[in-house]
Amino acid sequence: MTNPSTALARTLLDELVRGGVREAVLSPGSRSAPLALALHALDAEGRLRLHVRIDERSAGFLALGLAKASGRPVPVLTTSGTATANLHPAVLEASHAHVPLLLLTADRPPELRASGANQTVNQIELYGGAVRLFVEVGVPEERPGQHAYWRATTCRALAAATGDAGGDPGPVQLNLAFREPLVPTAGDWPESLDGRPDGAPWTARVPAAAGVVVDDLPARTVVVLGDGPAGPAAAALALAAVRGWPVVAEPSCGAGPSDEQLAVPELVLGAPGFLTGHRPDRVLVVGRPTLSRAVGALIRSAPADVVATGGWWPDPGRLAHRVLPAVPVSVPPLEAVVGAELGTTAPTGVVDPAWLASWHEAGRTAQKAAARVLSAAVDRTPVPEPAVSARVLHAVPAGGLLLVGSSKPVRDLFLQSRREQVVVLANRGAAGIDGIVSTAVGAALGHQAAGGGAAYALLGDLTFLHDGNGLVIGPDEPRPDLTIVVVNNDGGAIFGLLEQAAPELAPAFERVFGTPHGVDLEALCAATRTPYARAVDLVGLDAALAPTAGLRVVEVRTDRTAAVELDRELKAAVGAALT
Repeated sequence: MTNPSTALARTLLDELVRGGVREAVLSPGSRSAPLALALHALDAEGRLRLHVRIDERSAGFLALGLAKASGRPVPVLTTSGTATANLHPAVLEASHAHVPLLLLTADRPPELRASGANQTVNQIELYGGAVRLFVEVGVPEERPGQHAYWRATTCRALAAATGDAGGDPGPVQLNLAFREPLVPTAGDWPESLDGRPDGAPWTARVPAAAGVVVDDLPARTVVVLGDGPAGPAAAALALAAVRGWPVVAEPSCGAGPSDEQLAVPELVLGAPGFLTGHRPDRVLVVGRPTLSRAVGALIRSAPADVVATGGWWPDPGRLAHRVLPAVPVSVPPLEAVVGAELGTTAPTGVVDPAWLASWHEAGRTAQKAAARVLSAAVDRTPVPEPAVSARVLHAVPAGGLLLVGSSKPVRDLFLQSRREQVVVLANRGAAGIDGIVSTAVGAALGHQAAGGGAAYALLGDLTFLHDGNGLVIGPDEPRPDLTIVVVNNDGGAIFGLLEQAAPELAPAFERVFGTPHGVDLEALCAATRTPYARAVDLVGLDAALAPTAGLRVVEVRTDRTAAVELDRELKAAVGAALT
């Protein structure tokens, strides 16, 4: 009892729920009406939770955050035309970060394309190679056979997005052309639209099994954990604990703390002469390292074994020695023969004690040197930025979540010791600053829907301003318990640490890189009725970070020039201590 557009919308979304979808995001529009109404009905039935955003770019990053926190695919729905293009930044981040997004792009039917019809653009393969699968779903027609086609296509899209089909997880686009009528009408459908019994998916998916790799790595191996999922990182930490290897872990690596990690790795690895005297025989790379040139130099210093996930592996220098399908597994000596039969070599030694001790001693020495500098700076005015990141990390309760923005905040967090039972996320796929407010809102909602605790976000001012629309949340939409801490140095501090800050470029630097803006963040928050507080010192910041219900913004004003000078002090102090 429905028309083709409504039948397709209801069937497709029912199959998504059967396939594990529990959250969905939409931005309003006319051509997407069949799907919007079907999503609203599923939300009313309690089968999924719907989130509505007026800005498609914010909607895309909200879906990204929900998917990152939950590990489940999240659909985001737009109407036709430029609305679909506004998803592209989130699509690129999801592609590079391997996050399962389902892009439901409503479209005009083929006969209206290239005709001058309103809100009609070429949406075919709009996102290019950034999607794992593109499907131009045929315009729904009232005839037998449509039901199986819709459900099987939906299952195929889910498998491609999650990597269950054996590929790399990531975004998938379903382009959905609808003819009018776009709202429900009375009528009989020529076949049953029911799915499989007991809520089962139409096509069962069996996840691809990961390969098993027997550990044959040499004693002098360093493990590098970049941005990525928790499972492989945890396996690599366990292997490092067995073998006694040092670990360099970025904040968003997904793994918990470990005594084997190298303290302040950015400062240690970047110290003059350190890598020359501590060169490993092998580097095991898990996840995607993105934060530090010093970590990149470590990876280039020795043959690198890179763990692939879903057939994909990071190797920007094109120097990978081997690509492994999984983190290696150590075998007891008596089982080493099995490894030989599999074509591998038994480990050459559990650990080189003197070499390992030298790494750990360097880490402790660097940590003490950095602590002295930071301790001397803690009472400076304005507040030093690394102290802000330390206070924010300390404020996150066990079971909580911290989403950290790209650019300088995530690098400041790299100086801190990891927190047990705290999930740290970051958009390090394409490493852009766009959409981070919406990503944080989505991640907090997903984290708390699964029983997680309070959520925090640590952002720079440009990152915050880039997604001010992320604070535009309608009165009927779910809101997380999320504190957004904005480190406001009135511009882009990260450029002061790069080559662009060279003296000969000074005449152009402030305008084209520093980009001061002078925005009143309190007024911006007032426009969206978002609770706001400003912390003028660390005591005030600690008070403002106390867990509370709802969404709020805490601003901490800092100084870009002082941030650059403190970075130089830290590097000089650690370099001198390690000489």
